[in-house]
Amino acid sequence: MSQILKEVLWANQEYAENFGDKGKLPIPPARRFSILTCMDARLDPAKFAGLTEGDAHVIRNAGGRASDDAIRSLVISYKLLGTREWFVIHHTECGMETFTDQIIRNLLSSSLTTAKLDKSGWQDIGKGPGSTEGEYIDWLTITDQAKSVYADVKRIRFHPLVPRDIPIYGFIYDVKTGRFIEVPEATEIGKAFE
Repeated sequence: MSQILKEVLWANQEYAENFGDKGKLPIPPARRFSILTCMDARLDPAKFAGLTEGDAHVIRNAGGRASDDAIRSLVISYKLLGTREWFVIHHTECGMETFTDQIIRNLLSSSLTTAKLDKSGWQDIGKGPGSTEGEYIDWLTITDQAKSVYADVKRIRFHPLVPRDIPIYGFIYDVKTGRFIEVPEATEIGKAFE
């Protein structure tokens, strides 16, 4: 058993011992909103948005992008579980800004082992074989945070399965200060209308 597995199982045991009444929480989120954000380990949506268990839906992926799967989750969040407001929150110093689709495709075609980032960019340090399957994925990399927040809010806003009366807000989380920076153009295009 790995050390990480032991630590996770121990933490879960401790958590379960103090679980209390959380088993009685209803399925719909109590505060009726959803957050789409990045999977970056430096982001803790419960803390930066003041959440406790049962408050909101948090949807995470690399970059916090409005992928088909993220939109699927948002639509379920609204249609079946009653959320009424959505937040798209990207962040500073995102790893998705450090490569392009072609860089990751090249790395994957060479090797499936973990690459490293140094002064000259991403380097593949593993041995093959790799796979060309990465050619068929839109990696949704980011070149400009504000533009990507705007693009994601716009994509969600005008998606045919998204009701027009849900406001969608766009922010960038600053990993150095913990503060939100609004992307006004994103929040503007994300305004609810009837």
